[in-house]
Amino acid sequence: MEENEVVKNNQVEDIKEEQTGSGIKIADDVVAVIAGVAVSEVPGVAGMSGGFAGGISEVLSGKKNLAKGIKVEVGEKETKIDVNIIVEYGTRIPDVAFEIQNRVKKAVETMTGLKVIEVNVHVQGVSTVAEKQTDIEDDKDE
Repeated sequence: MEENEVVKNNQVEDIKEEQTGSGIKIADDVVAVIAGVAVSEVPGVAGMSGGFAGGISEVLSGKKNLAKGIKVEVGEKETKIDVNIIVEYGTRIPDVAFEIQNRVKKAVETMTGLKVIEVNVHVQGVSTVAEKQTDIEDDKDE
């Protein structure tokens, strides 16, 4: 840790800053967005499962939250990532989860230089939207 003196309101304060060996600190949100983009590109993922607050902020801001459903713990040289997803009906869940783990690990390690030690995939639900849409169309034909 490095100690710096800062003058604030005519008082000298000691501030301790944590620095990695390279002097670069990557925020959890940055890693979460990288992981979120990687997950969204995996076939079979219907969506990300975020909390209620995340859904409200997305509606109010009008922006898609790319870190929705991603929880990240960043250390000095490594990171752990938890991904909460909703899978499409009919997909093989173990295959989707394995693909998510591979893509997230590759993307985060390539872009940040951090070692990904865990990518935990939590399946929160199954989307049957396509199936319901087909049922609606079948009803119209009758």
